[in-house]
Amino acid sequence: MVKRDSDSGGTTAAETRRAVIAKYIRVSTDKQREEGYSVEIQKERLDAYARSVFPKGEYDAEYREYVDDGFSGGSLDRPRMSELIEDVKRGEITHVLVLKLDRLSRSQKDTLYLIEDVFLPHNVAFISMGESFNTATPFGRAVVGILSVFAQLERENIFERTRSGMQKRVELGYWPGGGNVPYGYDYDPEQGILVPNRDAETVRRVYELYLQGYGQQAIADLCGLKYERLVERILTRKTNAGVIVYNGAEYPGRHEPIVSMETYQKTRALMAERSGRRLYSATEHLLTGLVVCGRCGAKMRYQKWGKAGDKLVCYSQQRSKPYLVRDPDCDNPRPWAEEVEAVVLEAVFRRARQRIDGEEGGNGAEDRLRLLEERRAACEKKLKRLYHLYAAGDQVLLEAIGEIRKELESLEARIGRERTDAEAAQRALDTGVRLETLADCWDYMTTAERRNILRSVIHEVVVTGNHVHVDFNY
Repeated sequence: MVKRDSDSGGTTAAETRRAVIAKYIRVSTDKQREEGYSVEIQKERLDAYARSVFPKGEYDAEYREYVDDGFSGGSLDRPRMSELIEDVKRGEITHVLVLKLDRLSRSQKDTLYLIEDVFLPHNVAFISMGESFNTATPFGRAVVGILSVFAQLERENIFERTRSGMQKRVELGYWPGGGNVPYGYDYDPEQGILVPNRDAETVRRVYELYLQGYGQQAIADLCGLKYERLVERILTRKTNAGVIVYNGAEYPGRHEPIVSMETYQKTRALMAERSGRRLYSATEHLLTGLVVCGRCGAKMRYQKWGKAGDKLVCYSQQRSKPYLVRDPDCDNPRPWAEEVEAVVLEAVFRRARQRIDGEEGGNGAEDRLRLLEERRAACEKKLKRLYHLYAAGDQVLLEAIGEIRKELESLEARIGRERTDAEAAQRALDTGVRLETLADCWDYMTTAERRNILRSVIHEVVVTGNHVHVDFNY
């Protein structure tokens, strides 16, 4: 308490208390200025309030202004806020004064951090004019905690409204924002869509090379891309085919596709086919990883056989890698690798010369699938009617409902099999198309390109004695 002089009724100079009041002012948008939160208005109201709380004669008051104009309250990363925190920690401030709590911060965590970890440990009282409290009292500190919860709630509501607006934009085909723009595109804020840029041709080239059998690192080298990972991101990003993926859902985009949906789907199917199947780029051997022993089922490896060349040896006959041994007594002969390669290439080129007839089978599969889906739709419609009647009290329909449900389960299984068969037929057709041009390109390919092509069309090569069987992927 301030002691009064008994004779004069005033406050002596010795009793005048020293106070350094930091007036913190923040405005984030023009809209807030229009709503009465302009810098000038906040200054006027804080000045008037400070004169009433820190009257002359009782306080030797020094005022400092910390103004963050155009900064959000969702973060403490503000220049004048940082300066205020440093001044408090240096012991230069005794009071912090704001117009309203949300001028300090809209984050509950940040508000409590400032009060509990910055102001109170340095004996600084925090006063909010709008809420009429200060942290010099226990009640004021409790009120701050409660109000900061509501400030955080408002911030989360703003975030939800913003996210809802972005969701609506995406549903209409617009890009959700300018950030994280895919390689090959620029963001046009006026139209709200992605626009292909000069790197779009590189994106197309990436897809073409991958479908030709090149590995991701080779594509990165050929296209001048710094990382192999960038090639994978390009190949897997559906935005390149005109689709926007947002929060796990897909929406047709208004932007121009760089590649067709057919190219994208073929690429993804090929990536799935290659997954788990290592592309051997470090070796010059054509059939590495493809040859299997017909006697015991173990893999076969190339082994140098003096100056004569290489032979293919079953891993069961090698003790260097016990985990690959299938039968320690395997007696499969060791053929010359060059002879096996010649047989495999003859089979591949013979396959290439054959007419790949995939259209008729594909159309038949489509017709069967369409008929099955029509039957399923009819069953579902009938089942809905039966459920409606059953709900009305007709208990006799339970048996009929069970029969319809069994029929539906059978149709679902058949539809699944038809779709699998159709996908396999399409893969066979795609492989056949690649094989049709293989003979013309073979002499101009590198060993790595030849090996990758063979791995895309051959499942495995089974060697049993002098017999070689080529198991194709289709």
